[in-house]
Amino acid sequence: MQYSFRLAQLLAHDPDPRKRPGTIKSIVEYTGLDRHQVAALLKNEVKYIPLKALSRLCDFLIEHGHATAEQLPGALFGVEPESFWEMLARRSRLELALGVRRGLDSDSPEVSYVVASDSVLFGELLNGITTLGGTAKHHAEGSTSQREVPHPEHLKQSLVWSPGQASDDEVRRRAEAVYSDFVECRNDKALVAIGSTKSNPIVELVLANAFVCDPFVSQDGVANPDDRHVPFFVRYRDEDPHPQSCAAGLRLSKSFKSQEPGIYYSVGPGKWELASATQRNRESAFLFYIHREPQGSLEMVLGGFSGRATRLLARTLISHSQDFWPPTYVNQGVQAGAYIIKFELNPDNTPESIDILHTDFHANTEIVAVPEETLKRCLDR
Repeated sequence: MQYSFRLAQLLAHDPDPRKRPGTIKSIVEYTGLDRHQVAALLKNEVKYIPLKALSRLCDFLIEHGHATAEQLPGALFGVEPESFWEMLARRSRLELALGVRRGLDSDSPEVSYVVASDSVLFGELLNGITTLGGTAKHHAEGSTSQREVPHPEHLKQSLVWSPGQASDDEVRRRAEAVYSDFVECRNDKALVAIGSTKSNPIVELVLANAFVCDPFVSQDGVANPDDRHVPFFVRYRDEDPHPQSCAAGLRLSKSFKSQEPGIYYSVGPGKWELASATQRNRESAFLFYIHREPQGSLEMVLGGFSGRATRLLARTLISHSQDFWPPTYVNQGVQAGAYIIKFELNPDNTPESIDILHTDFHANTEIVAVPEETLKRCLDR
């Protein structure tokens, strides 16, 4: 069992240098600690801390109202997750966000629905989090006193309009309000946005924030694919809705038309590959998360190119969760992973007439991790 240092979380410290209101300076002046040591503590990058320094930090937190004496020093330490599901289950506050569509032939917002595939994925997420992917029993074994199985203390569900189901301004306003509430919450937290940019605008906000670009602004006009901020790209089908997105569109770049729909992803400088979605027996999906352990904050987006791909992804979460861990990228307290999931089904697997009702598809599954070098280039811009 490994522990992380949660000083940044208690201080609500934002790693963005533009949003640091003298935090390090205040701690240095109060505690007498070295500035570089304080910076390392905020990033959870120290191997040990002297008791005297720990005592001074506790005094600082108490005097400035960040914690009480009864909470310290325990509140400064958190258990680091050891698996994909534990990463989610150890959050005190878990928020799951879904896109909502209006009912057919109805102008009333009361008649609305979440699409079936997103509901299936939602259910498997809850299943995996509450059972640690079916390993909760083993988690509690092997100790004289059984360890408590981690689980969120507070579960929240948030609904936002899918693009095209309300005006663009209303869609964005609702999504930004939900995302802002999450960012401002100081609890140990996680936000999981289910769906793609076609169905859930919070996916757009998470990706734009992680890769430092403008949300709801197309990057189809960049000169070259490597100029894109997000290391994967959803090429819409011509008949799809085409909401403006930093991670989706109709062209990978000016120099690359990307006429075939699917999910393109970077595998190195100047090298992009395609997870095709045009063949009847092939599907593709994506999963991305960024875990800021010092801040106690996790953001995740996941979804399929189609409804069937989303249902396949739901099954994959349980059967292949080990392929999404450990994070591909680790740097200065930030852990991240980006994955493209490719599915190949037997063409005669399911009759087309009942295809929409099936949740137990079997498919050959390949999970491709976006390389660490690519994530470093995109996250460290």
